Parts: sequence; C-alpha cells; structure tokens
Amino acid sequence: MLSPALVAAGVVFLAELGDKSQLMALAMAAKHRARDVFIGMFFAILLMFAIAVGLGAILGTVLDEYSDVVAIVAGLIFLGFAVWTLRDADDDEEAVDTLSPTAGSRTVITASFSAFVVAELGDKTQLASATLAVRDGFWPVYIGSVVGEVAAIGLAIMIGAVAGRHLPERLIRYGAAALFAVFGLIMIIQGLRGV
Repeated sequence: MLSPALVAAGVVFLAELGDKSQLMALAMAAKHRARDVFIGMFFAILLMFAIAVGLGAILGTVLDEYSDVVAIVAGLIFLGFAVWTLRDADDDEEAVDTLSPTAGSRTVITASFSAFVVAELGDKTQLASATLAVRDGFWPVYIGSVVGEVAAIGLAIMIGAVAGRHLPERLIRYGAAALFAVFGLIMIIQGLRGV
C-alpha cells in the first residue's frame, strides 16, 4: 500500500497537469526569469496547502470513527475531480500574464505569489489535499501535496523557460482525469471493504 505522502504527491501532481496554475506558471516563465516565478509560487504553495490540508485534518479528527464512509465519499469526490478535469478546459484559457517582460525580480515574485494564491482558491488540488487530509492527517498529506505541486509547477516553469508555451493539453487532461477516476474507485473499494 502506498504511503499517504506518496498518494498526496501523485494526486496533486496529476491534478495540476494542464491546470490553470501550471499553465500560468508556464506562461510567466516564458516571459520572465524562471527563478523569480518559482520563488513566488513556492511560497504561495506552502501557504495554500497549509490552509487546505489543515482544514481537512481538523475535519478528519471529527470524522475519525466514520473512516469507511469518509473513504467512499472521498472516492466519489475524486470521481467528480475526473469529470471536473475534463470540463475545465475553458477556465484554463483565462490564465494570462499581464506583466511586462522587463519587470523586476521583486515584482515578478510578488505577482507570481499573488497569481498562484488566487488561481488555487477552491481549486481541485486544494480540495483533493483537504479530502486526503481528512483520512490521513496533516503532515503526510501536506508534505506530499507540496512535493506534488512543486514538481508540477517546476515542470511547467522549466518548459516555459526552455520551450515556450505549447503543451498537448487534451492528452494531459484525459490522462489526469483517468487517473483521478482510478484513485476514486480505489478509495471507494477500500471504503466498502472497510480497509
């Protein structure tokens, strides 16, 4: 069985593939210094996942005696994320960078931080992390979620810095949706079996 940190890292990484935050990071890195974009987004990742996972962990202590039901509900939520991932194409096209290409480091870091925080409010990666924390607690899910998000954003920044702004979005979106569905079904089966 996979550790909660590894599951969280995988879920968040997959959820972020082709998502507006990743596309925003890619676009910003295509125009600005990759290091500055990464620094701003890294600190935003630490903040946003602390909030999401913290809320999920608090809820988890209240619902601990209903762990089988929580697993089934979490699985259904992940199936919902699969559908959401497939339907999210129009929203992702709104992620546009408005900074000038000559903006200073502090401006780019601040803009990257702010843009990430706004983009992640209520995002599926936040909800997925909170859902996992209900069952698995704060630290393993927080560490895994941060690692998964940093990997996804770092990948986008590297691609943006090197190759520009073109990704095969449809393939990424379908792959991420399929994996969400698999995770969801596994959680539902575990809940039904009482695992």
